[in-house]
Amino acid sequence: MRDVAVIGVGLSAWGEVWKQSLRDLITEAAVNAVDDAGVEKLDAMFIGCMSGGLFAGQEHIGALAADYLGMGPIPATRTESACASAGTAFRTGLMAVASGYHDVVLAGGVEKMTDVDGGATTRALAAAADQEYEAYHGVTFPGLYAMMAVAHMAKYGTTREQLAMVAVKNHRNGAMNPHGQSPFEVTLEQVLTATRVADPLRILDCSPVTDGAAAAILCPLDMVSRFTKSQAIRVTGSGQATDTIALHQRKDICAIESAALAAKVAYDMAGVGPGDIDFAEVHDCFTIAEIMVTEALGFCEQGQGGKAVEAGETALDGRIPINTSGGLKSKGHPVGATGIAQIHEIVTQLRGNAGGRQVKDAKRGLAQNMGGTGASSTVHILEVI
Repeated sequence: MRDVAVIGVGLSAWGEVWKQSLRDLITEAAVNAVDDAGVEKLDAMFIGCMSGGLFAGQEHIGALAADYLGMGPIPATRTESACASAGTAFRTGLMAVASGYHDVVLAGGVEKMTDVDGGATTRALAAAADQEYEAYHGVTFPGLYAMMAVAHMAKYGTTREQLAMVAVKNHRNGAMNPHGQSPFEVTLEQVLTATRVADPLRILDCSPVTDGAAAAILCPLDMVSRFTKSQAIRVTGSGQATDTIALHQRKDICAIESAALAAKVAYDMAGVGPGDIDFAEVHDCFTIAEIMVTEALGFCEQGQGGKAVEAGETALDGRIPINTSGGLKSKGHPVGATGIAQIHEIVTQLRGNAGGRQVKDAKRGLAQNMGGTGASSTVHILEVI
């Protein structure tokens, strides 16, 4: 199996993007990644998209992206794993290059979420839950994550204030991210008194509805010298796992088992452990999700994620900075693109180009992307060459 590097990354406009369509977004991100890498042709494309049909009336995303990027005719495939769709696109592209099947691959993700009303958005997102046992009975993702939060609080003593501290921290980081959808700081009081969505979660505990796309270019490590426009970053670990899609069938709703299993595979492949990671981007679709994923990745003991946030361990200058980009909470969450946007932040940090949110001496970063309430998860580890 060949070693693989990321040689280019790119983002589209990000947020409520009224004047661009789904095809415009993925094309913009892909052009930026191709330009960053300095490549002239691609061997294949893998594009994550959770629900292009329901959000934008557009399926056949792979062919669409290849067409409008002007790279056809090449193999172009869409991957779907709910909010982990882009994470699976990256992993699929990684495997294609590592296996020797392709040399230069684009892994991307896209979602256009704001062209439908709130009800249609809720229905599209609910498609990632168990339709017969959850969505049919009216349970939405805020409700499911609220159940997880209540259980975690009851079992481990996690507090409402600790949940709010996740939002405060991520908005502080996001205020320094020029690509963020909500680049402003919030106070603890603002989070605690915001409109209630599903108790104990309030609106500032929830990631926003977002339009956006992201892309990354991968090639074999021994080919990096052919593309010298930007610093290449090596991919050393990759893992993917699943869990029950329905929350009620889990053995423990206070744990994200798919993230823990995917992380073990990635750690073993990279030959490192949690203590060797300098910073991480994790899937904070809700504040409780960041706390639970921090535990699943081994950055703290099970049940201690809330205390780690309160102690400042996950802050930008803490022991293990989490979501330096602002996370899904501040940067935004176009569900089919988030996993590659996390890779964009990891690469930006490892190149030393993150500006005011730069992690000091960052050499190794981790990206964790998941779908649903953790029914699927990917974990990737990237290092400076």
